[in-house]
Amino acid sequence: MNRTLDKLRRRGPRLALVASALLVAAGLSAPAALAADDYTQSVTQLSSTQLQLNFTPTTPAVYVDVHYTGVPGVGQQNVRMTNGSGTWRTTVNGLSTGNTLDYWFTYEKSGPQYDTPHFTFTVGGSSTTVAAPTFSPPGGTYSAAQTVTISSATSGATIRYTVDGSTPTASSTLYSGPISVPNSRTVNAIALKSGSTTSPVSSASYTIGTQAGCPTQSDTPNFGSNVRIFDPSMSAATIQAQLDTDFNNQKDTLTAQFADRRVAHLFKPGTYNNVHDNVGFYTSVAGLGQNPGDVLINGDVTVDAFNASDNGVALQNFWRSAENLAVVPSGGQERWAVAQAAPFRRMDVRGGLQLYPASYGFASGGYIADTKVAGQAASVSQQQWYTRDSQLGSWNGGVWNMVFSGTSGAPANTFPNPPETTLATTPVSRDVPYLYVDGTGKYRVFLPSLRTNASGPSWANGSTPGTSAPMSQFYVVKSGDTASSINNALAAGCNLFFTPGIYHLNQTLNVTKANTTILGIGYPTLVPDNGVNAMQVSDVDGVRLKGLLFDAGTTNSQALLTVGQSGSSASHASNPTTVQDVFFRIGGAIAGKATNSLIVNSANTIIDHIWAWRADHGNGGTVGWTTNTADTGLVVNGANVLATGLFVEHYQKYQVIWNGQGGKTIFFQNEMPYDVPNQASWNAPSGVAGYAAYKVGANVTSHEAWGLGSYCFFDTNPAVSSYHAFEVPNNSGVKFHSLLSVSLNYRGTITHVINDTGGVTPSGTVPVNVVSYP
Repeated sequence: MNRTLDKLRRRGPRLALVASALLVAAGLSAPAALAADDYTQSVTQLSSTQLQLNFTPTTPAVYVDVHYTGVPGVGQQNVRMTNGSGTWRTTVNGLSTGNTLDYWFTYEKSGPQYDTPHFTFTVGGSSTTVAAPTFSPPGGTYSAAQTVTISSATSGATIRYTVDGSTPTASSTLYSGPISVPNSRTVNAIALKSGSTTSPVSSASYTIGTQAGCPTQSDTPNFGSNVRIFDPSMSAATIQAQLDTDFNNQKDTLTAQFADRRVAHLFKPGTYNNVHDNVGFYTSVAGLGQNPGDVLINGDVTVDAFNASDNGVALQNFWRSAENLAVVPSGGQERWAVAQAAPFRRMDVRGGLQLYPASYGFASGGYIADTKVAGQAASVSQQQWYTRDSQLGSWNGGVWNMVFSGTSGAPANTFPNPPETTLATTPVSRDVPYLYVDGTGKYRVFLPSLRTNASGPSWANGSTPGTSAPMSQFYVVKSGDTASSINNALAAGCNLFFTPGIYHLNQTLNVTKANTTILGIGYPTLVPDNGVNAMQVSDVDGVRLKGLLFDAGTTNSQALLTVGQSGSSASHASNPTTVQDVFFRIGGAIAGKATNSLIVNSANTIIDHIWAWRADHGNGGTVGWTTNTADTGLVVNGANVLATGLFVEHYQKYQVIWNGQGGKTIFFQNEMPYDVPNQASWNAPSGVAGYAAYKVGANVTSHEAWGLGSYCFFDTNPAVSSYHAFEVPNNSGVKFHSLLSVSLNYRGTITHVINDTGGVTPSGTVPVNVVSYP
């Protein structure tokens, strides 16, 4: 029988169900699970006659079978469960109050399959879920070890917990009294009670003392000459003079777009009258309050088509940001006419927001998060846009692809006419870490909490939930720092605060400690030299990367940023790594080369607004098919990875390859490479014409995406074509919603939108839309 089972396993998961049923019928079993944290399981009572069985494996499974008895008049059932976002589910019908269901699971893990112990559930009259555990004291930063009490509001519930970052199960350590937290760690817990559905996982992260070994840094650091810090006591004229000087240096698309100058404008808490900050290239504007309303600007923070050479369009308004401010616009309307890599975060706009140039010229798409706009947000000429966890008075406009998640005031889901895709909530999100000044004048970095099924700004009902860390735990990276000095700080347990500048790296930056925060302002740019990979993050909990620009060096790097080692499988659901406002550039400034820009191996990683760009224009000698070479912008191997705001353009093979199970993408914007010399240079290994922009691996059984657009502009050779923009396995667990393809100015064609579905791109820069697939 075991030999027969091995043969059936090799022939695929469908026959494995037959094999597991044969084993059960013969009174035999697959090997018992090797680890207690392999899975969590629960029962949801849907009605007095219907239950839903749920099984979530820690390691993504190719298949999960459930076996059960206890349905009146029905013998043992052996059912292949259905996967949805990493959780496998089956509905059991025909029950009555008082029936007891006996059930157990067979699941695949990295090839072999295993059986769980038996579980029971007694049907009641209504669904009851055990209250999630709470922690006292709550997670946060403490100067000394803590004694933590865990409790559930459900009387009679037992609690199981872990302290190693793993997901707790019914076999985890039983909570019997207060536990000691002597050093930094994450505590996860569930509450269980017989006859009730197990609670959701609760999590609390504790930072004890400073990061281990980090030499104490200043709480009022010198941020260097490229950081301007403004105070309400300064005259408006003095502030305006500095803003104007910086803008004149940073505004010109022809001379500043690929220059080395970087700058940050930081406003301390208070009110600023008649301040007008025109935001040029590589400029970050941010408030230093703990919440947006702590810094009020009566004036403007503006991006427009500023230069005569722009010809009224904003298609190259890259690399600039605004964050954590309240603005009362001088004319009632704020203008933020940007293209890629220009986030608008944690903003309180007390008026309207215009996302297009004053000329009504084209703009190429952008990103809003955790923001409140009192009036109307109008996109008008924006080709695509993504808005997350925000509150709008209303929305107007849409060219090809407007996407919203967790945003009140967003338009209804009407794709493709008008082209609006709206999700009521964002599945998982965590606002960015940010610098602020506390009441004593010391600098701190706020670390917002994880949110699930979020809607609206994190600060809508008061302060953003989370914890903060003092600057004494941050090494401030400034001009003169080397890869060696930065690595020494990381090894000592410090967080990093990158100030504006260009940083050449002759060795990989190694981020090995859990809960490390790396925060940049003013577009600090990391350039790997001699072919090294710029940064490697270990497969640990809670690393936060924000506000960095990786610029490929002239010797090819295999990857610019890698999150997790190859083969990483640990769950980080309660405390994921976040990659936010992190941008990648191949060419443009220098003739850069990198095989991949971002590789994600760690499970549960949140990719929240990246732009991976192989340059189509730039300084002389930095752009060309054999000059700035790069295969792929993003490779995802980790399970349950979420991308919110994914911009990837012009790579020479697949733009995105997604191999991990349970992935989700909300908003994807892509242009295929402009400079393909001929069809032979662009054909995929499978023999089809061209490389898909977004390829889901053939073995993936669970993936879902909303609001995706891919455009071709084969300008060098318009005879070039791609067979499809999206290439995915055909199964019910892989689902795409609201997707399109466009041929810009009819330079080349895309034959289908996804697999064999969707027509060839027509002339006239007209989209081909697919509402859903399959």
